[in-house]
Amino acid sequence: MNTPNFIHLRVHSAYSLSEGAIPTKALIELCKELNMPAVAVTDTNNLFGALEFSGAAAKAGIKPIIGIQLSIEYETGKDTLEFEHIGKEKKLPSAPMVFLAQSDLGYHNILELLSYAYMQSENTQNPCIPLQVLLDNSTDIITLTGGPGGPLGKLILGGQIPAADAFLKTLLAMFPNRLYMEVMRHGTDQERQTEVEFLDMAYLHNIPLVATNEAFFPDRNMYEAHDALICIEEKSYVSQSVRRRLTPEHYFKSTTEMCKVFEDLPEAINNTVIIAKRCSFLVETIDPILPPFDCGKGLTEEDELRRQAIEGLNVRLDIHVYKESMSDKQKEIAAKPYHSRLDFELNVIIQMGFPGYFLIVADFIGWSKAQGIPVGPGRGSGAGSLVAWALLITDLDPLRWGLLFERFLNPERVSMPDFDIDFCQDRRDEVIRYVQKKYGRDHVAQIITFGKLQARAVLRDVGRVLEMPYVLVDKICKMVPNNPAAPMTLPQAIESEKELRRLIAENPDIRRLTDMGMKLEGLYRHASTHAAGVVISDRPLKELIPLYRDQKSDIPVTGFNMKFVESVGLVKFDFLGLKTLTVIDMAEKLVRAKGIKIDLLTIPLNDENSYQMMSR
Repeated sequence: MNTPNFIHLRVHSAYSLSEGAIPTKALIELCKELNMPAVAVTDTNNLFGALEFSGAAAKAGIKPIIGIQLSIEYETGKDTLEFEHIGKEKKLPSAPMVFLAQSDLGYHNILELLSYAYMQSENTQNPCIPLQVLLDNSTDIITLTGGPGGPLGKLILGGQIPAADAFLKTLLAMFPNRLYMEVMRHGTDQERQTEVEFLDMAYLHNIPLVATNEAFFPDRNMYEAHDALICIEEKSYVSQSVRRRLTPEHYFKSTTEMCKVFEDLPEAINNTVIIAKRCSFLVETIDPILPPFDCGKGLTEEDELRRQAIEGLNVRLDIHVYKESMSDKQKEIAAKPYHSRLDFELNVIIQMGFPGYFLIVADFIGWSKAQGIPVGPGRGSGAGSLVAWALLITDLDPLRWGLLFERFLNPERVSMPDFDIDFCQDRRDEVIRYVQKKYGRDHVAQIITFGKLQARAVLRDVGRVLEMPYVLVDKICKMVPNNPAAPMTLPQAIESEKELRRLIAENPDIRRLTDMGMKLEGLYRHASTHAAGVVISDRPLKELIPLYRDQKSDIPVTGFNMKFVESVGLVKFDFLGLKTLTVIDMAEKLVRAKGIKIDLLTIPLNDENSYQMMSR
C-alpha cells in the first residue's frame, strides 16, 4: 500500500441512528477499494459500533481510529471557565465537536464523557457535555473543532468573533498540541462564511488545520435515498423546503477527490495522516468477569456453592423424592444417584470457574420468591442442572425427567452458562432494582438492541416521505411476503413476486420507491432495550463499555449489543417478563381465596380430570 495522503476522520457509520448509512462491513470494503490504510468512525453521540468496527478493521489490515461526535455546552456562572465577551445570561450554543482516542486512556476518557452525557443529562436525545467535564477528561484525546456546525463555527456565524477567539483559547489550554482546526468543503454557505475566520484564527494561534469530509453515505448515488432517511427520522417530507438537508458531497470521498478539493491547503490534507499516526488504540476483547459474591468471612465461592447445593438438595429430596412409607435404607438408595450427580456437576462448575454465577442467580431468584414474585420453573438447557434445582433456580427434577447436564455446561465446549429465567411481567423491574441495589447502580445495566428498517416498514416510511398515495404504498407492501421467523428482503421479494416486478417495470414512482427502499433496508433506525438481557459487572460499567440511557427509564443501557457485550468482559443474565406467570399467580390467589390449598410444585401431572377438561 502506498504512503497515504489523506485519511477520513469524520465518518458516520450506520450506528449514527437514522442518519448514517454506511454499515461497518461496507465501510471496511470502501477502505480496501480506495486503498485507505486507516479510517475514523465518529458516530453521533455514541460508540455503539466501536468494538465491531475495531475488530473488523484490524482483521482487514486497516487501522481503526475510535472517535465520537459529541455536543458541548458552556454556561457562564456555572462553569469555572469565563468568557469575557459572553454576557452573564447567555449560553454558548450547544454544538458538536469530534473527539478521537489517542490511546487506551483517551478511550476511557471518552467513555467517561459519554457516561456523563447519558447518566447525568436530562436530555438523552441530545446529550451535551459541559466544558468543565470535558476539561476533567481531556487527556489523550485529539479534538477537532467541529467545522461550521461546531461551537466555534456557530459563534463566527453569529458575528461573535471576540467570543469565538476566547473559546478557541480555552480549547487550546484544554488540548495542548491535540487541537486541530477543522475545515470542510461540501459546498455549503456556512462553510464559505466561516472558512476565512477559521484560517485566520488557526494561523494566529498556531493551530494546525485538518481537512474533513463528513461522510454519511458511501457514494453520490446514495444521496437521494439518504435524504429520504433524514426525512423519515424527522417526520418531514422530501418536498419541504425548510428542513435538515445535507449535500450530495457528504459521501465517502477518495484520496484523489479530497486532495483536489483541498489542493490549496495541502497541510490540511497531510495533517489527517499525522492524526491517524498519533492515534493508536484498539477496543480489545477480554474474558468474562463475574462480580464477587459475598460468602461471608473465610468462605470461598466454591465452599458456599457446595454448602447451599447440599442443603438445598436434602430439602428437595424430602419434599419431592422421599415417600412417607420409605425406610431409611430405601431413602438412602433413592438419594444415591442424586448425590452422585450433584457431586459431578459441582466439580464441573468449579473446574470451569462458574460457582459465582450460580450463587448470583440463586440469590436474586431466592429474593424474588421471598417477595412473592412469581418465577418460572425453568426452561432451556439450564433445566438439566441438578445444582440449579437444589439452589431453587429451577423447579424441575432433571433425574426424574432424564435431562442432561452436559447440554448446559460441558468442559469440552467452554462457554458461559446461561439461565433463561422467567419473572412475572408486572414485577420483573423489582428484581432488576434489587440487583442494582446489591451490586451497585453503576454496575448493572440492561442490554441495548437496535431496530432495523425491514422490507415492509422501509417501503411505508419512504412512501410517506415521498408523499405517495397510501393505498398504492399499502398495495406494494402487501406484495412483500411477511414471515417474522425468516423475514424476506426486498430483493428477495422482487425476485419471487412476478406482479411486483411488473409494477416496478411499468410505474416510475414504484421503481423509485423500491430502489430507495433497497438502499435503506437493513439500516439501524433506533435503539431500545433488549427484552431480557441484563449485565452485572465487578466494576463501574463506564470503565468497560460505552453507556446509553433510554428516555423512558433511568436504568443504564449497555452501548454494545448482545453479540458484543460479552466480548468486553460482561456476563449476561436473562430476566424475562412473562405474562403467563402473572395470570397463573392470579389464578392461584383466586383458588386460595376459596379456601382450597394448592402448591404448584407438588400438584400431580397425571390428573385424568385435568386432561379431559383440556381435551374438551
